[in-house]
Amino acid sequence: MKKEIVLISACLLGEKCRYDGKDNLVAELKKLTKYFDLIPVCPEVSGGLKIPRKPSEIREDKVVSIDNKDVSEKFYDGAYWAYVIAKKYSIKLAILKESSPSCGTHTIYDGTFSNKKIQGMGITAKKLQDNGVKVISEKEALILLKELERQDGKEI
Repeated sequence: MKKEIVLISACLLGEKCRYDGKDNLVAELKKLTKYFDLIPVCPEVSGGLKIPRKPSEIREDKVVSIDNKDVSEKFYDGAYWAYVIAKKYSIKLAILKESSPSCGTHTIYDGTFSNKKIQGMGITAKKLQDNGVKVISEKEALILLKELERQDGKEI
């Protein structure tokens, strides 16, 4: 049986694509390959931002870097390319890095670079959600994984 294709933030699978050149590896998420075909994406890199890069946060209707440079266009370009992939492969689910200015599903940083989080969505998360893709955080993906494993255990 063909597996459903799921978009996932590349940093969650260990790609060193964060602004600081590090990753956000959640090793447990690699187990999802038993249930889904995963397509890793980093919208910020796809949008043309380099690794490493200045940290950025959403401030009002713009994305600005810590040195107050407007980098919105790069973030919107990255969201567009994630959407293109989702559309091409009829993707219905995306697992995205919570709090990221691109991928935050429920929270983002408040735009003051003070490490304060607020309710909100990243640019890519919103683009995908607005186009019918369910977006979930890495924590929600771990809950999904446990449920899939539980269901597997019952079938044996």
